[in-house]
Amino acid sequence: MTRSGSAHGTTVREAVFQLLRHHGMTTIFGNPGSTELPLFSDLPEGFRYVTGLQESVVVAMADGHALASGGPAFVNLHSAAGVGHAMGSIYSAFRNRAPVVITAGQQSRPLLRADPFLYAEAPTELPQPYVKWAIEPARAEDVPAAIARAIHMACLPPAGPVFVSIPLDDWGQPCDLPALRKITGRAQPDAGTLGEIAAQLNGAADPVFVVGAGLDADGAWDAAVALAEHHQAPVWVAPLSSRCSFPESHPLFAGFLPANEADISRLLTGHDLIVTLGAPVFTYHYEMPGQIPPEGATLVQIVSDPKQAASAVCGTSLVGDLDLSLRALQASAADPRPKRPAPLREIQAPPPARGISSAMALDALRRLRPADGIVVEEAPSSRDDVHDYLPIDRAGGFFATASGGLGYALPAAVGVAMANPGETVLAILGDGSSMYSVQGLWSAVEHDADVLFVVLNNGGYAALKGFAGNKEVVGCDIGHLSLAALAEGQGCPAQQVSDPAKLDGVLSEAFAAGGGPRLVEVMIDRG
Repeated sequence: MTRSGSAHGTTVREAVFQLLRHHGMTTIFGNPGSTELPLFSDLPEGFRYVTGLQESVVVAMADGHALASGGPAFVNLHSAAGVGHAMGSIYSAFRNRAPVVITAGQQSRPLLRADPFLYAEAPTELPQPYVKWAIEPARAEDVPAAIARAIHMACLPPAGPVFVSIPLDDWGQPCDLPALRKITGRAQPDAGTLGEIAAQLNGAADPVFVVGAGLDADGAWDAAVALAEHHQAPVWVAPLSSRCSFPESHPLFAGFLPANEADISRLLTGHDLIVTLGAPVFTYHYEMPGQIPPEGATLVQIVSDPKQAASAVCGTSLVGDLDLSLRALQASAADPRPKRPAPLREIQAPPPARGISSAMALDALRRLRPADGIVVEEAPSSRDDVHDYLPIDRAGGFFATASGGLGYALPAAVGVAMANPGETVLAILGDGSSMYSVQGLWSAVEHDADVLFVVLNNGGYAALKGFAGNKEVVGCDIGHLSLAALAEGQGCPAQQVSDPAKLDGVLSEAFAAGGGPRLVEVMIDRG
């Protein structure tokens, strides 16, 4: 730890930039506003300002950047209205466990007694309950210390967004530089409970693993593969997981659990031990009652998020870092089990279709995309096809929103690309999803993000129609959109393809282009 003495002559602004530089947070995501003007005017050398044309886009870009880089991201929003615009993305960042430090402007302190224009009446209440911590410092000189605390709060597990409201006139006030500290934290699992779980694994006749986003977030990919191989345990993905936590081309990969009790119970029946890693028990989307755990099965959960442990409705839960926990279980494992005779899952060819089907488009992306590329996905009606035809086989290789809110993936892909220079990011989007944050294409162009946006245009909210069954649902047809035209209007090169014979050629050309954003709008046959 280092600490300066008196920082006479140091302003709040100067102290904050020293803090940000110390933590490697040299990228600021924002949408400029008058109450934040002192922050982004004349940026110090080595900092860059990433502009988004709407506040929800800004937070989603920062969210993607934080998750892909593994470090905190810094966001600047505009007072109450800007924070209000961003609330959907703040909620997604909270559910994604993204370490995002959100600052927002506030009117000058002398004006606050008179309800001025563009002020926040209850600044710390507005983003609640979807931030880990929120503050408007009582004094200008307290701002740097508040931001220092916010950075640590955002990063400590379970990570998540935090919020600091800063009055306009605070930036130029004198202050002392707070201690430039480093805090690291990994929740050490209880050794006794780990020993009990190891004994259960060693004694189980047919164990099964269920993996969730927390496993990838804790960097436990390799440990999970090693443990599954040792026990020859089938591996399922937890319902609606927002990250990939096990190689989906692996012989032990079994598939994706649906978001209902009945199907989960059916698919896990026959296993005597269910070990859930980095996931809730369980996330449901629609009601289909079933027995959890199935008859004859014992359930164990290992997570680093205490809330997920507390909310589990059955089984034994252990709170601890996933990588530390799985390595300890591996060290206590008995002799390895014989290998299973055949892979548990194989990718099939997509069924024939009159035009381009979603399955056909995903299969083409699998064949044509660079090996081990990063995928960011928000195509709800095609999610099953993503699962079936586009296996992810690398840690940190897949990002989707954990909140279910639309508008995340398009700008998040920009943030992911900025955190991985030199690597093409594939963003798979629906037409409806794209429209929630289509302004993110402008940011992709402005900052030369290497993203291939593939929009699967099926002319409406097809996922919602699927839930309705045979009933007619109003408001779900949006078929007169042209995402390619919207992209080109923002300076993003774009193509549209509807002929199956041309699909491979168009996608191959788009992958080969590289070095900046481009969009392919795939017109999905609605028959």
